[in-house]
Amino acid sequence: MTWTFTDDVDAFLDAAGASLAARPAENTLLLTVAGTLRESGPHAFGAEPPVLGWWRGADGEVAGALVRTPPFVPILGTAAPDAVSAPADALPLPGINADRDTAEVLASRWPRHRVDEEHRLYRLGTPVPPSPAPAGGPRTATPADRALLVAWLTAFGEQTRLSGDQAERIVDERVAYGGWTLWEAGGEPVAMAGVSRRIAGTVRVTAVYTPPEHRGRGYAAAVTAEVSRTAREAGAREVLLFTDLANPTSNGVYLRIGYEAVSDRLLITAEPQ
Repeated sequence: MTWTFTDDVDAFLDAAGASLAARPAENTLLLTVAGTLRESGPHAFGAEPPVLGWWRGADGEVAGALVRTPPFVPILGTAAPDAVSAPADALPLPGINADRDTAEVLASRWPRHRVDEEHRLYRLGTPVPPSPAPAGGPRTATPADRALLVAWLTAFGEQTRLSGDQAERIVDERVAYGGWTLWEAGGEPVAMAGVSRRIAGTVRVTAVYTPPEHRGRGYAAAVTAEVSRTAREAGAREVLLFTDLANPTSNGVYLRIGYEAVSDRLLITAEPQ
């Protein structure tokens, strides 16, 4: 019963891919990070190589997986109880991004730590159109929108430590497969939402952003409802998104358009002694 680590994303997915895909909602972060590494190379998230790990139980089956893309803390997916404490013994952990209970178990081993973020995972249930519907309508972003998308994603990313280079990469990747939707009103873009590639039948809505001057008019709800509807009609079995629990407004918006809570995740950083 051991963890195995590699920087080879293909080896990781060969070993752990089926286990991750069996619970795609709970493992959505690992699936999309691994997908990005496969598409964009080992330095998609930073200069250091990734660390990818899987844990096999006594029966030889994979029952835990972890990815780390420095400088970000490791992301732990679904894991058997026996696997939870093991990565801290096998790999120095500067922190953890995991479901609430697991994150708290691991953090209890550190003399000092802080909770940096609390996120809630939602899945789309029965879609509910925003009411009242805001003015305007959606369109798929094109390469001509690149400068606007990069600027908005950079502004959004200030809350998530996203660098400018990463914003450009993400914009270009998603434009290539039609993964950005803009809401326009009065002839100008007023909000955006992105959607990940479909992996294991699942997509995740990301980077919902409305510039400050356009907030409070329902544009974020409308563009989120649009990308969610489009993804489901395109064949996604699960449409997911994360919210910051510190933002009650966004949590309320997503509940009103048909999203249902699945689980909470904590991002915890170990502090130097």
